[in-house]
Amino acid sequence: MRYDVAIIGGGIVGLAIAYDLLADDPRLRIVILEKERRVATHQTGRNSGVLHAGVYYRPGSYKAQLCTAGREALERFCREQEIPFLRRGKLIVATAKDELSRLDALHRRGLQNGLNISKVGPDEIREREPYVSAKAALWVPETGVISFQTVAERLAAILRSFGCALETGTCVSGATQNNGAWMLEAGEQEFEASIVVNCAGLWADRVARFFDVQPRIRLIPFRGEYVELRESARRYCNGLIYPVPDPSFPFLGVHLTRTVDERVEAGPSAVLAFAREGYKLRTVRISELFDVLQFRGFRKLSRKHWKTGLLEMWRSFSDGAFLRAIQRLVPDIQRDDLLSSPAGVRAQAVFPDGTLADDFVIETTRNTVHVINAPSPAATASLAIGKHIGSLVRERMA
Repeated sequence: MRYDVAIIGGGIVGLAIAYDLLADDPRLRIVILEKERRVATHQTGRNSGVLHAGVYYRPGSYKAQLCTAGREALERFCREQEIPFLRRGKLIVATAKDELSRLDALHRRGLQNGLNISKVGPDEIREREPYVSAKAALWVPETGVISFQTVAERLAAILRSFGCALETGTCVSGATQNNGAWMLEAGEQEFEASIVVNCAGLWADRVARFFDVQPRIRLIPFRGEYVELRESARRYCNGLIYPVPDPSFPFLGVHLTRTVDERVEAGPSAVLAFAREGYKLRTVRISELFDVLQFRGFRKLSRKHWKTGLLEMWRSFSDGAFLRAIQRLVPDIQRDDLLSSPAGVRAQAVFPDGTLADDFVIETTRNTVHVINAPSPAATASLAIGKHIGSLVRERMA
């Protein structure tokens, strides 16, 4: 069967694109090709489930615009579908004097992004999070928690009811053009489509090359390791507790999150993964690791951030170092309060000159759309991203 649109990747962004297209025109023939046996196996299903408010993002950027629109759309969707989510609110805490100026800058950015963000002093900090140690903090009431896995599974069920073909266990390994359409190779199967959307997540830069698109950025995998607090220690965190981020580094630092099912997670670390799906330290794929190490952009990035990189690596090896990062926020948490938790892998986009892509990167051709970089808050913004990519697809159909 020839499809109007083939979407490579069954994460929340790929599902949201199909949802937008079919909501606009139910007659479209759409196939989603997902290499795993179920949807949302990787970045969608392996994160802390934070429904981001949009405080960190450069005003006017895709991230800032799509985060706000996407959060509001996702909350409406969850109310309609009776999917649980909670607006717990987030405290961003400054634990040292040299963080106060950065906290002020973050406050200004949050206001520019239209948030109800406010500065709070010691009394309100203790009222909201009695165990936090901080000199000052920001309160972001719009931040929430959700299960993105649940959202993705509901989207998949709705898409099937619309007649969308969702082919799991189907790994696209190549593509050729045939009379203006694309023939997608997946093992012994072939799928023909007029337009292809690449939402392959950790593999998006490589998949783009099947279509003679050569992205300037390279996706570098970073493993994010988490721990969970024992039930008896969950009292130490009522909502979300974040440090003041380092603006020169793309990761937010170790933070605590009370999830939608009332667990409390702490993390993540941010250490180079030795494989694109390297969820465990012992997972090493030599060809993938060599691909990272020989990339000029990664070498330049490493020279610039080698101290931070070594610290993150040390946290990966040392339970004590990870604990100390948590104790900067909540000193009362002890080693016996911590349990192991599954890790995730984040695709960090890096340019050849070593600079980091700080926004979504989308590349297009006459009949393809490639979501090369969809970092956080992609899950929060998924329905807004789906609408934006849907408009690009409709332009190519016209």
